Amino acid sequence: MAMSSILSLLVFVAIVLAVAMSGALFKPGPWYETLEKPSWNPPNWAFPVVWSALYVMIAVAGWRVYEAAGLVTLPFLAYGVQLILNAAWSALFFGMRRPGLAFADVLALWIAVAVNALLFYPIDAVTGLLLVPYLLWVTAASCLNFSVWRRNPGAFRAAAVNG
Repeated sequence: MAMSSILSLLVFVAIVLAVAMSGALFKPGPWYETLEKPSWNPPNWAFPVVWSALYVMIAVAGWRVYEAAGLVTLPFLAYGVQLILNAAWSALFFGMRRPGLAFADVLALWIAVAVNALLFYPIDAVTGLLLVPYLLWVTAASCLNFSVWRRNPGAFRAAAVNG
């Protein structure tokens, strides 16, 4: 692999790591543990494991498209939008404790990831497919966000009042 390819891969890894930092800054914590969750809620250990794998796939997908076609505007606009929406979710749900806003964000994220996959696929089919597990996980996250929000209305009102 050429040095320029290695450098561009490192740039994509750094960008995705910056997005992942939102999850490290805004953690679930004890407050989240007290909330009622559906029976199908994944175990706590699954979230960092799954997100780590997904972030690797997201970085590799962006890098492969960049290597294949350069910084093509529309596909990378979608890539940037989904990364911003991804980073915003933890801040909205865990930081601000605003599940309604987080739910709107995760729905927009789902659309952005789907559009991103569709725009990446014609450039490099592997990249479009690399984003499918991400889309599936965001689907599950959307359902979980909605379920937790609806099961715990009082917890979020109290959190908003108490800061």
